[in-house]
Amino acid sequence: MPVGVREFHRGLAGFAATALVELPALARELGVGRVFVKDESVRLGLPSFKVLGASWAVHRVVGRRGAGAVTLVTATDGNHGRAVARTARWAGQRARVFVPDGVAAGAAAAIAAEGAEVVEVAGPYDEAVRRAAGAVGGDAVLVQDTAWDGYERVPGWIVEGYSTLCAEIDEQLAEAGAGTPGLVAVPVGVGSLAQAVVTHYEARPAGRRPALLAVEPEAAACVLESLRRGRLTSVATGQTGMAGLNCGTPSSIAWPRLRDGLDAAVAVSDAGSARAAADLGALGVSAGPCGAASLAGVRKLLTGPGGDARAAALGLGPGSTLVLLNTEGRAAAGG
Repeated sequence: MPVGVREFHRGLAGFAATALVELPALARELGVGRVFVKDESVRLGLPSFKVLGASWAVHRVVGRRGAGAVTLVTATDGNHGRAVARTARWAGQRARVFVPDGVAAGAAAAIAAEGAEVVEVAGPYDEAVRRAAGAVGGDAVLVQDTAWDGYERVPGWIVEGYSTLCAEIDEQLAEAGAGTPGLVAVPVGVGSLAQAVVTHYEARPAGRRPALLAVEPEAAACVLESLRRGRLTSVATGQTGMAGLNCGTPSSIAWPRLRDGLDAAVAVSDAGSARAAADLGALGVSAGPCGAASLAGVRKLLTGPGGDARAAALGLGPGSTLVLLNTEGRAAAGG
C-alpha cells in the first residue's frame, strides 16, 4: 500500500472500515466453504467505495497546487462525480461534473446537492470523459478515474486510494479465521478498482494468491473484449441498469495489470444483477446493480453447465473462501 493512504483516510471525519459480511447461504448455493461480501454501501457517508479514491486524489491535487482556489473537473455515471464533489467541498474547492445520457435525474441532483456544477452531455460515458478533459486549464484540474496516454498521474492516485479497501479485507479475513481467499470477484467499469485489487495481491510475498474475477455488464464488456483481442479495445456501449459499469474503454494504466493479473472475466445481464441485488438484500446487504454484479458473475462462473470445470481450473473446491466486492448500496447513483 502506498505510504500515507490509510493514515489519510483514518484522519477523515467519520471514517470507519466497512463491514465484511459472511453469508453462509451463498456458500451453500455456490458449493464452497465460506462467502464474504465487502459491503461498500456506506463509505464516509456516501453509498459507494468511490470516495476512497476521490478523496486521496483531491488531497494530492490540492496539495500540489498549493494555496489558492481550484475547480475540480470530472465525468461520471454518478458515484465518482458525487465523491469528487463531496471531497471538493471538504477541501473548500469548486467542482464541475459532466454527466452522460442515461444518468438518473436523482444522481445528477445528488451531485448538485454537494455544491457542484453539473454539465449534462448528449452522449455516453466516454463522450462525457472527453468533454471533461477538454474543460481543464487555468484553475480547472481534471480528477478522472480512468487514464489514457498522457493522463496517468491522477488516475494512479485514485487507484492508490482504493488500496484501503483491500487492506481492510485482509485484516477482516484474518479476524474471521479465513486467511487468503480462493477467489475475489470485482465489478469492472474502466477497471481502476480491479487494478487496485490486482496490484494489492501482486505485492504480497510469494505464495498462493486468490483467483481474480472481473465482472462487467453485457452491454459494456470492454475489459472482456480487450482480453479476447489481447489489446486495449473500446466497445460501443448500450443501455444497462449497471450504470456505474457502463464504460466503453478500459483505463490505460489498468489494462496491463488486468491483462496479466486477472484469472477470469465474465459479462452478466441486467436480470442477473437485479436478481443478485434482491438476494443480497434479503440477506441483509444493501446492494445496487453494480455492487451485486460480483454475485451475478460468480453465479455465472461457478453454476450451470461447465461450472465444475471452471471451478477446478481456478483451484476452487468445497473448502474455498470467496470474497465478493459490493461496490455500491441501493441508494447509489452509478459510477
